[in-house]
Amino acid sequence: MTPAAGSAPTVSRMSRATQDRVGVLAVDDQPVFLDAAQDVVAATPGFRWVGGATSGEEAIDAVTELEPELVLLDVRMPGMDGIETAHRICGTHPDIVVVLISVDESPAATPAIEASGAAVLVRKREFGPAMLRRLWQTYRKS
Repeated sequence: MTPAAGSAPTVSRMSRATQDRVGVLAVDDQPVFLDAAQDVVAATPGFRWVGGATSGEEAIDAVTELEPELVLLDVRMPGMDGIETAHRICGTHPDIVVVLISVDESPAATPAIEASGAAVLVRKREFGPAMLRRLWQTYRKS
């Protein structure tokens, strides 16, 4: 996908040459979080950045195209929110671990979040290499 002149790419990807590491896709409408997530993934041994998407709709396409094992998904996005996106991803790709991420100080589990199929809901400010490793160790499907 090639962005229009002057716009940032909405889906980026990395070489599949490193298939021995856990592929991570981040989805957030805020580029600052996508950049931070990419930095965390790069700093965490055993993980690789496969791409970023800025909407739920892009995430659905990116999951099929990029084949991540782990998706970090913002709860609040315009258009298709993270809960609906998680529901769709989990319904079509049950082997993928979907983690909902929220900026809220204390995200509450709601019936909609629980029904989405996502593994867990975490706060963005707590996201880092240790949490990334812990999430994968706890929720991986294989």
